[in-house]
Order: sequence, then structure tokens, then C-alpha cells
Amino acid sequence: MGVLTVAVMVSSCRSQYMMSGIERSRIVVDQRYDALNDGRADALMAPYKQVVDSMMSPVVGETARYMAAHRPESELSNLLADILVWAGKAYQEKPVFGVYNMGGIRAALAKGKVTFGDILDVAPFENKIAFVTLSGEKVMELFRQMAMTGGEAVSHGVQLVFTKDHQLKSALLHGKEIDPQASYRIASIDYLIQGNDKMEAFKASTKVNSPQEESNNLRYIIMDYFREQMKQGKVVDSQIEGRVVIE
Repeated sequence: MGVLTVAVMVSSCRSQYMMSGIERSRIVVDQRYDALNDGRADALMAPYKQVVDSMMSPVVGETARYMAAHRPESELSNLLADILVWAGKAYQEKPVFGVYNMGGIRAALAKGKVTFGDILDVAPFENKIAFVTLSGEKVMELFRQMAMTGGEAVSHGVQLVFTKDHQLKSALLHGKEIDPQASYRIASIDYLIQGNDKMEAFKASTKVNSPQEESNNLRYIIMDYFREQMKQGKVVDSQIEGRVVIE
């Protein structure tokens, strides 16, 4: 009797519907919704908004121009890769170049004041800074993998030329060709040195220095850079230099 009851229940729970297709659309959330203000919702959110604003609104620096990330090279991606190299001194490291993934840059920076919240938008993940050593042979492999993706963020001094069919045509580091037998110290992030985002050459990394305390999160390192520039009275700027070119 018990078995029969269960069988009937299972049978009755089966859906008679079958999926015939999937459609999707994008809903743009912009100023048009400002006219639909709900006072009750505002009152509910007010205490939380004050807390969030107090955390996100402090200014950490200023930018000279609008900066966004795009392949093969962009102002923002150049800046972030340069910041990785800049951060080396705090870790007693002297990287010869830096690598940041385009996919990890999740927002642009507007011209003018930059807040804590702006940096959090750019780097929302819990990625930590990392320093590794790769042989010249593996560096070239890494650059070939970048060619396949159409370009990743690389620091000043790196000059890469890719073909339109995603092949590496040439690579220079501070004006010199890569020596396959030499060792190169690189600044990057822990996510990438695991071989993610199709940069599998990083799996061959040696002498890994990747501190995992929260203070080593990229957002704090980026903010430290902006704050140092602000203390020096400098406006943060970055330009496209021809670090990654597609011919």
C-alpha cells in the first residue's frame, strides 16, 4: 500500500509541460526610473544607504581622463598593469613586467574624483597580488596565449604585435627580445597564476610570492596607488602606448 501511494504521488508530480524555446532580453536601468520614485522604499533603504555611502564615498584620488578597458589595449588596462609593477616595492619585489586580465576589469573610471566605491566597481573580486618567475620560453608561450584572446593588460615596456588571426608576430620587453633561457619576474594576480583566463603558461611559475591576507587584495593596492598620487598632488593618468598592436 505504501509503495503504491508513493508511486501515485510521484506520477502526479510530473509536469505535463515541455520547454519549446528560450528567449532573453536586456532591461536597461537608467534615469527613466527616477520618475517612479517610491517614498516607502526610500524610507526603508535610508539607514542602509547612509552606511554604504559612508564606506564608498571617501575620495582616494583623481583621474585626468575617462578610462575604460578594452582589447587589444586601453588606458585603464595599462594603468592597472602598471600598478602591479609599482606595488612590487612594498613586497621587496622587482618585477620586470605586469599582467592583468581584461576580464577582471569590471568598470570604467570617469574623469575627476575617484572614490573607494569606484575602485571597488573596477576590481570587485577577491584577487590578491602575486609575483612569480617564468622562463623566457614560458613568457613567449604566455604572450602567444594573449594573442589568442586578442590582448590582455601588460605593463609599460612590453611591446607585443599580434596578427589578425591571433598569432604572436613579435615580442619585446624594454626594447629587447625575450631570451628563452633567461628568468623573468612578473607581477600578476593569484587567479591568473593558476592558469585561468586561458593564460596556462602561468602554471609553470616558480618562486611564487602570493600573500593571501585581505590587505593584499587588488582593490586595496589600487587605492594605495591613488592615495600616494593624491598625496603628491598628482592626477592619475594613462594613455595607449602601443603595448599591444594587431597588424
